[in-house]
Amino acid sequence: MVLRTHRALALLSCMAALCGSMCAQAGKTITVRILDGKTGKLVETSTFLVRVDHQQTLHADWVAQNEDGTGTLTLPRNATLLAIQGTYDSSEKIYVNCDTAAQKENPVQHWYTISEILATGIIAPNECGKPIFTAKSKPGAKNKSEDQLAPVAKPGEFVFFVRKRNMREDMQDDYSSH
Repeated sequence: MVLRTHRALALLSCMAALCGSMCAQAGKTITVRILDGKTGKLVETSTFLVRVDHQQTLHADWVAQNEDGTGTLTLPRNATLLAIQGTYDSSEKIYVNCDTAAQKENPVQHWYTISEILATGIIAPNECGKPIFTAKSKPGAKNKSEDQLAPVAKPGEFVFFVRKRNMREDMQDDYSSH
């Protein structure tokens, strides 16, 4: 009887340890939205390119694309910082993130704190195009395209703005790849 009890306790201990380690590996989940820097409309991307903790390794497989154009990003539990980009034209070209658009030469990638994204949500700066208005409509707006709402990020959401690369940027990339 005592031997059976010890076996049962040992089995329960092993199961608890296994369950605990699986829960620790589950990670953190963030909803990602990419918006056009000029229009503020949702942009569907070919692929999300994710980096964590200033590492150069890309993790395109960490994001599951949703039908509405957003992405669900699952990060390792120990990740603290996040940088993300999107691609277009079947993943051949990378959008320019509007949080670095003012940096004409050698833009530096911006890193965002994952704990802040999870706690409050983050909307990255938009240095592309016109600002998006917070009021329901712009004073003196003549058409619906001028009627823009500022995006809102809920806890667990990361919203960032992008634009497609211009001809000069494409030519520079073509030249530097040779």
